[in-house]
Amino acid sequence: MALLDYGAGNLRSAQRAIERVGANVEVTQDPHLAVEADGLVVPGVGAFPACMRGLKAVGGPRIVGQRLAGSRPVLGICVGLQVMFERGVEHGVDTPGLGEWDGVVDKLEAPVLPHMGWNTVDIHPESEMFAGLDAETRFYFVHSYGVRKFAMEEDEFIAYPKVSWATHGPSRFVAAVENGPLWATQFHPEKSGDAGLALLENWVKTLA
Repeated sequence: MALLDYGAGNLRSAQRAIERVGANVEVTQDPHLAVEADGLVVPGVGAFPACMRGLKAVGGPRIVGQRLAGSRPVLGICVGLQVMFERGVEHGVDTPGLGEWDGVVDKLEAPVLPHMGWNTVDIHPESEMFAGLDAETRFYFVHSYGVRKFAMEEDEFIAYPKVSWATHGPSRFVAAVENGPLWATQFHPEKSGDAGLALLENWVKTLA
């Protein structure tokens, strides 16, 4: 599988964590390899606009679009989740995202930011991502921005994404999404100990 290197990710820790659950991981900027790999991880650390610039520089929008058009698995992590949405608003700057999901990434409403540390997740009852994990399981978050409304409308002909939520202060925000071949987490599974490894293993199993 491939880990997309676009200059905005916690690459080595993500690589090590995925390798611990049995996958062979290649860190790459090669568009052909990124499109053709069994699985693709899109990490992200930092600001939404910077991540989008980095993605565009390596052809990330095309890579992700081609993979999803062919139902090839993609996993976004942290800002790698955020860029899958329609747009991000940071410090008054409105930046288009990849647009795979409707929704806006904006600043959380909480007395303490960033939201940094361990938190539980309100897991979607039909989740495959969190299989074997429960409501008491904690994951590691580091972010000040998130998606507070998942705007996609239900359609009887289209499977509605499985959305799991978390709360920081008064802000309820998207913690994870499972949408066919596209999975993404706001938290860092690679920094979440055994729980994060279990989640990554669940994803790797979908690549077989």
